Amino acid sequence: MQLTIADILALPVVRAGQPEVVAEGPLDQSVRWVHVSDLADLSDLLEGGELVLTTGRALADAATRDSYLEGLVAAGAIGVIVELGVHIDEVPRSVAMTGRGLGFPVIALHRQIRFVQLTEQVHRAIVADQYGELEFARTAHETFTELSMRRASVDEIVVAAAQMLEAPVVLEDLNRQVVSFAGTDAASLLTDWERRSRLTPEIGTGSPPAPTAWLARPVGAQPQTWGRLIAPYCHVADNRSIVTIERAAQAIALNRMTEQDRSSLELRAQGGLVDDLRHNRIHAEAEASARAFALGLSPSPVYVAMTIRVRDTASTDQLLVQQRRARILDAVTHAINAGRDTALTSATEGGRRIDVLLSRRHPTRPGTDPLTDICLAIRHSVNRIDGVTRCAIGVGPDATQIIDTAAGLAESGHVADVALALPDNRPFHRSSDTRLRGLIALIRDDPRVQAFAETELRTLLEHRAKHGDELFTLLRRYLELGGNKTDLAASVNLSRPTLYARLDTLSRLLGADLNDAESRTSLHTAMLIIDAR
Repeated sequence: MQLTIADILALPVVRAGQPEVVAEGPLDQSVRWVHVSDLADLSDLLEGGELVLTTGRALADAATRDSYLEGLVAAGAIGVIVELGVHIDEVPRSVAMTGRGLGFPVIALHRQIRFVQLTEQVHRAIVADQYGELEFARTAHETFTELSMRRASVDEIVVAAAQMLEAPVVLEDLNRQVVSFAGTDAASLLTDWERRSRLTPEIGTGSPPAPTAWLARPVGAQPQTWGRLIAPYCHVADNRSIVTIERAAQAIALNRMTEQDRSSLELRAQGGLVDDLRHNRIHAEAEASARAFALGLSPSPVYVAMTIRVRDTASTDQLLVQQRRARILDAVTHAINAGRDTALTSATEGGRRIDVLLSRRHPTRPGTDPLTDICLAIRHSVNRIDGVTRCAIGVGPDATQIIDTAAGLAESGHVADVALALPDNRPFHRSSDTRLRGLIALIRDDPRVQAFAETELRTLLEHRAKHGDELFTLLRRYLELGGNKTDLAASVNLSRPTLYARLDTLSRLLGADLNDAESRTSLHTAMLIIDAR
């Protein structure tokens, strides 16, 4: 740690000179060097951060006395120690007043000391501190380089940074979600993390101490940063903390680049295999399974086809869209891997559709469904990405062979398309979940479909606009019960005569026979179209 002016004044060699602060100024500034000189003009000799030692010859000369301190400040000095008794017996009053006005520390020594002894002690401490900083920087460089060379995980890099800082370290993504952390008390460290992360300011190099600020550095090359590495309990940006956080952030960024390069090759290979299977370019199960197992798919008695469909916000920035779609694919593969499952994945339609051939595992706990768990994990990960508004998963039939499973992608893709338009929030959908509502969800925006619904229900909709939902709701319930008037009367709590009168009113409004099964089917379809719209 660098010495400050206060540290130097506390040295025995200085205390022997009976120091007196005659002009107050900040004494907690770090001293870069000690310079001994009696010259009146040091502008060409100082570089900034120096503490000047003088016997006061420049203060004894009236021509240079009043401008002396201003010259030191302009040259970058942070304070001056004046030894009395050689050229002056006291610091001139005008000089003391100038020092107070400038906020520049002026210290008078009432007894002579050996300047060489003072400079030797201070410079030895400064050089030792600088050497320690260099040694620390070298150690940090070697540590994180070694971690990068052996392709250590992100968690290992974060732990190494925390150990070097002897303080907790947190890695977060752009959504302020914690990706990795190292610290002893996770509860106090991570509680309410997202809100705290958004509200807490950062400190930078040379920033003054801030009790609430965090030392943080971006992870990833600008402008494609994808996270922040934070030391939340480091409130002062000293050199060692900065070196540690910056080198760790670089190692994490390199790790991600390496993993992405490796993952992109794997995903390209997986996508090629899925494409070959989807288009029937592979006819032998032995070839399909050999290639699939070589790409990481685990052998299983049962495989399942899945399709993930995503709806996201539109953007004119195509780079932003591509980055978002890449993160969606990353989120899907991460969710699968985190659950210790294996799969082949293939992204199509610009990344909005992801086909998956999943190796189904047996339940680890009685009464649990691994497929539900993995679909929930996928939807949770994808929905956290900025810009994603909806994620739906369609599941095809189970199969014992990989070729048959790939054939189910057509069905899972159709189900996912339908599920994306449905209002319910199930973990996944099968074809049995979509049926007529699924078909309507797909074609609801077709003007011909809308015209059909309006033609069937126009008069009732006009009545609804004037008089409220009572008859509209009654028709909906009647159609849901398949035209069963007994069940309807019990459901809506009406007497038979009242119910029959209202059904007659509905029949006249609609110009349709409600007792006719085909009429009810047509009206029910129109009602579903109105609901979907």
